[in-house]
Amino acid sequence: MTDRKELLKELEILSNAFGPSGFEEEVIQKIAGLADTLHCENDAMNDLYMTADGKINHDRPVFMLDAHLDECGFMIQSIEDNGLMPFVMLGGWHMSAVPAHSVIIRTSSGRKVRGIITSKPVHFMSAKERADSSLEIEKHYIDVGCSSRQEVIDTYGIMPGDPVMPDVAYSYDEDGDICFGKAFDNRVGCLCILETMRRLQQIGFDKLDVEPVGAFAVQEEVGERGAAVTAVRVKPDFAIVFEGSPADDIYVPKNTAQGSLRKGVQIRHFDRSYISNPRFIQYAMERADEKGIRYQNAVRRGGGTNAGILHNKTDAVPVLVLGVPCRYVHTHYNFCAPEDIEAAVCMAVEVITGLDPAKQAYILGKNILKRD
Repeated sequence: MTDRKELLKELEILSNAFGPSGFEEEVIQKIAGLADTLHCENDAMNDLYMTADGKINHDRPVFMLDAHLDECGFMIQSIEDNGLMPFVMLGGWHMSAVPAHSVIIRTSSGRKVRGIITSKPVHFMSAKERADSSLEIEKHYIDVGCSSRQEVIDTYGIMPGDPVMPDVAYSYDEDGDICFGKAFDNRVGCLCILETMRRLQQIGFDKLDVEPVGAFAVQEEVGERGAAVTAVRVKPDFAIVFEGSPADDIYVPKNTAQGSLRKGVQIRHFDRSYISNPRFIQYAMERADEKGIRYQNAVRRGGGTNAGILHNKTDAVPVLVLGVPCRYVHTHYNFCAPEDIEAAVCMAVEVITGLDPAKQAYILGKNILKRD
């Protein structure tokens, strides 16, 4: 078990890493650097696989631990004559969260350049513009302080196609016991895989009735594309999807909220991408109740995760979605609580270590057609 202080330091490393959708290589390098004796291997898309020894043993059921590597970001579309740069979104941004924030552009040479997403100062707005609250991405640009297209190219080497991430530095407030940073959706999930695999390694992979495999998927924010590859490669029999789930505790009444900070791991029953396996959820809740792990149940009207791909990509795979509630996901800045991360890891470890053949058969529904 990793020391709590060290675990939060690892979240800092992962949160600060550059990794918009399609450009996750820095994140996989950071994870591999933290993996200790666990074996890491990437594919051509930069999906990352974590195993005990570099092999996936299908002699026993494979239990896949999934989290996505990418964060919501942007991409430079072109460079105007005045040096301003139109951009496109990578992932599900709302325009209200985009203007007037600083960002980091990474060039093809690896150079990182700070810019600002434009917002017209009120001093220059017409009365009509002041009254109009609509925001269109086509009217916003990234500004790096240059005055011409050539200056942008000559000074910084920025070109169309360069990726962009929010400019946010992680911090941990000890008094409030709260983490602040970017990309908690889903770097907290990546941290959960890493720590779960470590704890299972300490117990002994050979003592388990399943074969744990960590699968860090790319491009989830643009359509769960990486999971379509990891599902085929891993061929799981069971899976847990870790997510940095949107916290709703500041928007709805206390008894309605299903993603509250400091109330434990979130178990997702439904979203637009999948309906959960009720036997898997029942088993997970029983394990949590037995071990005193705090959890909260969530039924989502929208949203989706890699579970939508994993549960039916290669076979009928029971998938458990475990969320760490994070405030303000899909914006520059996030909050999350360390105790919820711990609850998610503990839940995963207990689910996997208790998954004996009888429980596996129950979750897979092998007794449904049996008659007395």
